Amino acid sequence: MHWHDYPDREMMHLRLADKIAGQLADYLRRDGRATLSVPGGTTPGPVFDILSGVDLDWAKVSVVLNDERWVPEDSPRSNTRLLRDRLFRGPAAAARLIPLYQPGAATPEDALAALEEGLAPHLPVSVLLLGMGADMHTASLFPGADRLGEALAANAPPILPMRADAAGEPRVTLTAPVLKAAINIHVLITGADKRAAIEKAASLSPDLAPIRVVLDQADVHWAE
Repeated sequence: MHWHDYPDREMMHLRLADKIAGQLADYLRRDGRATLSVPGGTTPGPVFDILSGVDLDWAKVSVVLNDERWVPEDSPRSNTRLLRDRLFRGPAAAARLIPLYQPGAATPEDALAALEEGLAPHLPVSVLLLGMGADMHTASLFPGADRLGEALAANAPPILPMRADAAGEPRVTLTAPVLKAAINIHVLITGADKRAAIEKAASLSPDLAPIRVVLDQADVHWAE
């Protein structure tokens, strides 16, 4: 992994947002389109705030979450809700959201084929931003999850439903092949506990430390 230390979180958020914006701009100039994949949770919120105001041709940028909880968008647990509140504002409101949740479907399995069909034209991911839990999970690839082995396999479909004790609700997640195929990969973590966890993950197998699937290719951004 390529490690980037920052003196504080504010500097990290600014530098990371600038890096992501530059990479998206490069893809827009070269290919006329770009795909950005981002995590939910509170940690990336300040990065979204900065990106939302960046002058890009956002109408040609597709945004897909790394994973989504199977809850309606008006739920406080919805990652999509977070994106609409923090990223899809200002210039970035013109970006296209690729959903990982379908209203009216009782379970992820009920909507999986339609969600996969909607995602496929936007792969590979141009710029991937991931988070990581202290348990070394990323996206919804949790150690001990019910379909983790399938999701880590080289022939895994682009998305899979995932259930785990640590996950709460059922989820839909991008799988390891999609994460590994991303052109630019960034991992955003904060605090001493997560620094220790990601350093430990480097010597573990992906079934024990799912973040391991991207570490050889990733730029890891850390601040206390």
